[in-house]
Amino acid sequence: MIIDCHGHYTTAPKQLQDYRDAQILNFDDPTKPLPVLKDISDDQIRETIEQNQLRALKERGADMTIFSPKASAMAHHIGDEAVSKIWTRLNNDMIHRVVSLFPDNFIGVCQLPQSVNVPIENSIEELERCVNELGVVGCNLNPDPSGGMWSGRPLTDKSWYPFFEKLVELDVPAMIHVSGSCNPNFHATGAHYINADTTAFMQFLQGDLFTDFPDLRIIIPHGGGAVPYHWGRYRGLADMMEKPALSEHVMKNVFFDTCVYHLPGIELLFKVIDIDNILFASEMFGAVKGVDPETGHNFDDTKRYVDALPLSDAERAQVYEGNVRRIYPRLDKSLKERGL
Repeated sequence: MIIDCHGHYTTAPKQLQDYRDAQILNFDDPTKPLPVLKDISDDQIRETIEQNQLRALKERGADMTIFSPKASAMAHHIGDEAVSKIWTRLNNDMIHRVVSLFPDNFIGVCQLPQSVNVPIENSIEELERCVNELGVVGCNLNPDPSGGMWSGRPLTDKSWYPFFEKLVELDVPAMIHVSGSCNPNFHATGAHYINADTTAFMQFLQGDLFTDFPDLRIIIPHGGGAVPYHWGRYRGLADMMEKPALSEHVMKNVFFDTCVYHLPGIELLFKVIDIDNILFASEMFGAVKGVDPETGHNFDDTKRYVDALPLSDAERAQVYEGNVRRIYPRLDKSLKERGL
């Protein structure tokens, strides 16, 4: 079985974005009409999935996607806590509808109602709802709700601990995932996303989070940002800071996905990072949707790159399925209940 651990509902029906636009207008000017989400039929959802993610999933030879709301639309820096809670709930409910319609091909991950200067424990209620009522198997955690201003505390700060305690209690992992950038210095997907992945890893290196939470599991997407390319730098920094080796200090709890959009990048990832720490993913559809003129195939068809690696059958199965099921135990349980 081939499981993509990183997919987004970037093709949601237009009514969802129309609601968001009205919500933002109402927040900026309360004299504007209150937002109303127009009805979205099951057939409309089916069309958005069948013609997009499901089609590509089948064409590319994968079986299932761990599916979450559109990352750039989380926009935790827009509005206030009340706005974020409503918007988050609508998006998570929409993911649940997709999963209910296509249970063999999609399983849910939730976004969180984070807001600037709002304690992360305020997101616990939605996490619990999504895990216990909607059956999600993980969440997307934004380390920078300010949208590129980085005004909050590092992930290793104890202000994050109540949320991490809940992740461990529920036995679900978190994927580090920022949203849109409001800082013109940082293009959202080209700079802000990769910066955040790299920054999160460095925060983990500097701190001792996994000493306090040995069972916490964190996925850093987009191939780990700049980390694999600069692995020697981080090993050296750990040594300078008198931290344990990265294999002990960080990499028992941190995992990278394969959202790297060329073969040399994937080759580097697998050469540097232990195969136990690599999960298959494509981010379909996400940052790069075009066709690579050098190959004639979609940039985000990452399965082609993994297939091209000199891996054994056991190693390939580990990346495509085994690691994902291990890091997402609620997914593994769901599949076993179906005899998979």
